[in-house]
Amino acid sequence: MNITKLANAWVDRLGIYEPGRPIEEVARDLGFKSVDDIIKLASNENALGPSPKAVKAITTAAKSMHLYPDGGAFYLRRALAGRLRVDMDQICVTNGSNEGIEFLGHVFLGRGTNIVMADRAFVVYKLIAAAYEAETISVPMTDFTHDLDAMLAAITPRTKIVFISNPNNPTGTMVDGTAIDRFMAKVPEHVVVALDEAYVELLPEKQQPDTLKHMREGRNVFILRTFSKTYGLAGLRIGYTVGSKDGIGLLNRVRQPFNVNALGQAAALAALDDEAHVRRTRKMVTDGLRFLEKAFDQMGLDYVSSVVNFILVKTGRGREVFQSLEREKVIVRPMDPYGLPEYVRVTVGTASENRFFIKALKKVLSGK
Repeated sequence: MNITKLANAWVDRLGIYEPGRPIEEVARDLGFKSVDDIIKLASNENALGPSPKAVKAITTAAKSMHLYPDGGAFYLRRALAGRLRVDMDQICVTNGSNEGIEFLGHVFLGRGTNIVMADRAFVVYKLIAAAYEAETISVPMTDFTHDLDAMLAAITPRTKIVFISNPNNPTGTMVDGTAIDRFMAKVPEHVVVALDEAYVELLPEKQQPDTLKHMREGRNVFILRTFSKTYGLAGLRIGYTVGSKDGIGLLNRVRQPFNVNALGQAAALAALDDEAHVRRTRKMVTDGLRFLEKAFDQMGLDYVSSVVNFILVKTGRGREVFQSLEREKVIVRPMDPYGLPEYVRVTVGTASENRFFIKALKKVLSGK
């Protein structure tokens, strides 16, 4: 018997996430002899690389790889608790923030339930809902930004989770703390709010909304963060979720033992103390966005003003532009999976990478 007939019928209908293409895959497909000259600006990674303190910690931790990791991530949770001014048992360390999203699905979703999300927010929310046979209610954005009032209006008695990606991937926009406060004051008690803040630490601290206060006030809210972006540890897959003690207790019930590896824990703990790397990263993002926006203006291209380390630009025929840029040794992200077929998303790179990209884009768009 065909194995697909043995599986749950709904599994075969699930969508598949399209990640940014690895440099090695592009080199193989296009016959490039070396990956050294290929620039990847597709997955919103930190172009400066990992925190140097994290690299040093990884080297030390590698000597103990014959031992299982700390299953409770004690030292990392303790450091995060001190920084965030919460209790340790209000933090669940996860295999990237994506695992936190999956845990929320485990705990809250099922057949007959639904989630509410913006129509151009992180597509994984929709994929996780489908994995638990829950419906997704997609709410149109306004000017590429979450319309929180419309999301409130979309909530039904069967809604379990509202996902708010802030700053939002893939649009690079954000709603401010005042707007979130108004939303939280009106959200029904039967709804859990998941605030996905994967990119928030790229912002100066004074621009970061205080979302933890809603948890302290007893709201049904979870805040998801990651070490992938600001700290440059995407390859280690380490994130965390903050919530009430009861809420985090529920997530821990569905968490597998040793879900976060020892290298990731050591690197994240060291990266937390590397404020110099964070400052350099924020400056690179600010300078890079300014350069890219100026170049787009000069080229007459529409774009969505961004607050984080990527930007949406309207190139027309986004999938074709993406493929043509690959032949010029630049990897970006086509946006047709998000209903934006005329756009590509570009990660902010180093100054030289940004210049290389603009040169390649000009060549592609000119047809030369």
